[in-house]
Amino acid sequence: MNNGERFEKLVGIVRRLRSDEGCPWDREQTHDSLLPHFLEEAYEVMEAVDSENWKALSEELGDVLLHVLFQSDIAEQESEFKLQDVIDQINDKLVRRHPHVFGNKKAEGAFHAKQNWEAAKQAEKKRDSRLDGVPVTLPALIRAQRLQQKAAYVGFDWEETDQVWNKVHEEMEELKNAESTGIKKHMEEEVGDLFFALVNLCRFLDISAEDALRKGNQKFTRRFQAVEKELKRRGKNLEETNLTEMDEIWNSQKKSV
Repeated sequence: MNNGERFEKLVGIVRRLRSDEGCPWDREQTHDSLLPHFLEEAYEVMEAVDSENWKALSEELGDVLLHVLFQSDIAEQESEFKLQDVIDQINDKLVRRHPHVFGNKKAEGAFHAKQNWEAAKQAEKKRDSRLDGVPVTLPALIRAQRLQQKAAYVGFDWEETDQVWNKVHEEMEELKNAESTGIKKHMEEEVGDLFFALVNLCRFLDISAEDALRKGNQKFTRRFQAVEKELKRRGKNLEETNLTEMDEIWNSQKKSV
């Protein structure tokens, strides 16, 4: 069985599941009702990549593909669009927005290639601003990095990493000054500016701010749980332990966890 036949088999399974003779739960789903499940699957894909569990990644990508087919089947039943429209549109888009591959344009590296993509997208969508099209529902760190990237593609950017570091230090000083005022709204604003500057630094270092923080959360969880485990081994619990002892265990675990 080739990939085309495998794909057709999956399409057939989805259509059967949503048919009158299929699964009641599957038949009841709508575009909206599937969104929380789709978001969960996307995060499971991320978790599989983070843990380098390629078997799990293969499975989770299958779940994402299932959602594409489910949404398309719902749309076809509602006469909104068909699966073939989804496939045709992405085929056309990939060719159209890669003129340096399928046309006569040149791309000197990944940055120039992405510039071509963004310029083509801006023209096609007839958008007023180069910042349009970044979903407001994105996690804040991802959205900040995407906004910065879009601005950078048209030249609105620092030239050197040292300039970004200077901005980070400037925002830290402004946050310290804001703290001295005791005005929460002012502090919140400066914290936001500092986060934005740190995201910009991540971009210059070619690091995903969202991925970095997610992995930082995972590291904190591992180490804190190691502290709990060690305290349990000592016959203690968190409530009867002081910070000095917990910090000593934390530091001893840093090299191994």
